[in-house]
Amino acid sequence: MMADTRADPAAQSELMDEDEPFFSNLDLFLFSLIAGLLVYWIIFRKKAEPIPEFKKLESTPQTTRETSFIGKMKKTGKNIVVFYGSQTGTAEEFANRLAKDAHRYGMKGMAADPEEYDMSELSRLTEVENSIAIFCMATYGEGDPTDNAQDFYDWLQEGDADFSGVKYTVFALGNKTYEHYNSMGKYVDKRLAELGARRIFDLGMGDDDGKCSFPWLPSDPGGDFMVYLLSFIVCSHRPFDSKNPFLAAVTVNRKLNKAGDRHLMHLELDITGSKIRYESGDHVAVYPINDSVIVNRIGDLLGVDLDTVISLNNLDEESNKKHPFPCPSTYRTALTHYLDITNPPRTNVLYELAQYATEPKDQENMRKMASSSPEGKALYQSWVLDSCRNILAILEDFPSLRPPIDHLCELLPRLQARYYSIASSSKVHANSIHICAVVVEYETKTGRVNKGVATNWLKNKMPTDNGHKATVPMYIRKSQFRLPFKSTNPVIMVGPGTGIAPFMGFVQERGWLKEQGKDVGDTVLYYGCRYKKEDFLYQEELEEFEKTGVLTALNVAFSRDQAEKVYVQHLLKKNKEAVWRLVHSDNAHIYICGDARNMARDVQNAFYEIAEELGGLSRSQAVDYVKKLMTKGRYSQDVWS
Repeated sequence: MMADTRADPAAQSELMDEDEPFFSNLDLFLFSLIAGLLVYWIIFRKKAEPIPEFKKLESTPQTTRETSFIGKMKKTGKNIVVFYGSQTGTAEEFANRLAKDAHRYGMKGMAADPEEYDMSELSRLTEVENSIAIFCMATYGEGDPTDNAQDFYDWLQEGDADFSGVKYTVFALGNKTYEHYNSMGKYVDKRLAELGARRIFDLGMGDDDGKCSFPWLPSDPGGDFMVYLLSFIVCSHRPFDSKNPFLAAVTVNRKLNKAGDRHLMHLELDITGSKIRYESGDHVAVYPINDSVIVNRIGDLLGVDLDTVISLNNLDEESNKKHPFPCPSTYRTALTHYLDITNPPRTNVLYELAQYATEPKDQENMRKMASSSPEGKALYQSWVLDSCRNILAILEDFPSLRPPIDHLCELLPRLQARYYSIASSSKVHANSIHICAVVVEYETKTGRVNKGVATNWLKNKMPTDNGHKATVPMYIRKSQFRLPFKSTNPVIMVGPGTGIAPFMGFVQERGWLKEQGKDVGDTVLYYGCRYKKEDFLYQEELEEFEKTGVLTALNVAFSRDQAEKVYVQHLLKKNKEAVWRLVHSDNAHIYICGDARNMARDVQNAFYEIAEELGGLSRSQAVDYVKKLMTKGRYSQDVWS
């Protein structure tokens, strides 16, 4: 029997003392927490830091772009200004070199982009003592000014400035294989004289086709100057342009030729959502990258870590460019994306690099090739140009030449965009741009295999389904190579090989016009290739166009399918009566695309002969006849050398 303790307080108190501790677990926890916080406060407490007073920063006024080249010349003590027109970098490079070389003749120069400055100030050049203005003017397309010289050209045409006392000289940059050879330089030279400027040196005619044309500079301090001459191509500004290319996905990449040792390819670039607009005959510019094998080999030869982060700064305070390419970068990025390492280096590069050759013979040969002596020119022509030696080949063949990579990066020109005639019509392919190109690969005289930078890079741009799209940085360059405004005008198109490209766009557009119910004149194509079974490009498409009547006549010259060579000019002369009727009676427009050096010249001669025979003209009259067609925009060429 258990005792009942509920009514006995003494017994209850005794039981409590035996069963419960003085502090409960909760009391111990709270006590420990309070003690811990007290210790933390004693040991780690900090005095309240006073809030610092900050001085209000005075806002720096935003600097405005200097538009007065006269003011800049006065401020910096310059007396020579070299205006250039370039978007590819070549003319700018030479203008900068010329401006820097001026100090050797007791003068100080600056290079200037006419788009950056107020050209109406040219009449004030007389305010600068002993001053000279030099113009390096290239010609684009059908005798047009370059983009950055367009405003200056318009101003010269419309203006009535007084350039009395202004001393100037003009150097035209071009290629004599083109019809409108140096026309922009000729115009600027003539117009400046008409406005009263004083020509101090005859118009310089730079011919890129004359591979051995080298500059000279007079020994007379402060004397006249001859600028380094080379041609260059410029591009038009678009929403996406050379400084802001669009990254287009490759949707199609197929081989066009059925056989043979060459690789001719057709690519399609997706421009959906870009708002890029193009017309048949325009060019697409693509930015390639250099072969990693060449880049790595240069790094190995020079003994550098290509992944070193660098920043090349321009020490010329007056220069408009702070860096030769976007910085910070790495040597690998610079050699891969920004520097031209595959073209033969120019003489000025050899001259600068010669100092690093430890073998006297190597140094002597490099300096000789950089000189203006006949022997030096011949050596440069044979050893560098004819042998297609790039900078890697030169480093390999001059074992004692090991320049600092920083200096090499400073000297090498920029890697430029490559241009291709667009092989599609936006009327049919609004969201796609087509490219037709031959992959360049050849063996040089030294036994090396050289590969075209862009075509080999494009060849490997295959469409994928794994979510990672192959892309190409691109933009559009406008062209004057246009279908006639009236669709009823006949067109005669002549384009061997990849010269077929723009005519694919032309034929697509003429077919689209027919579908819209428009009256379309005769559409005649003269196309040339080697073998029908090997490289008849777009054969199925062209034969379908002929079958449906979009192509009135498809004339194909297979040059090697028989013992005697047959080219497009032979077919033109074979069909001379039909050709003459279309041109002379029906107001046809003629289009030539392809090789400028041989094909374009031979085709033009064929038209001379047809005009002589069927038009009863003398040779000189026939030449004038074709020239008038060109003036009227009825004979257009999209050619390259």
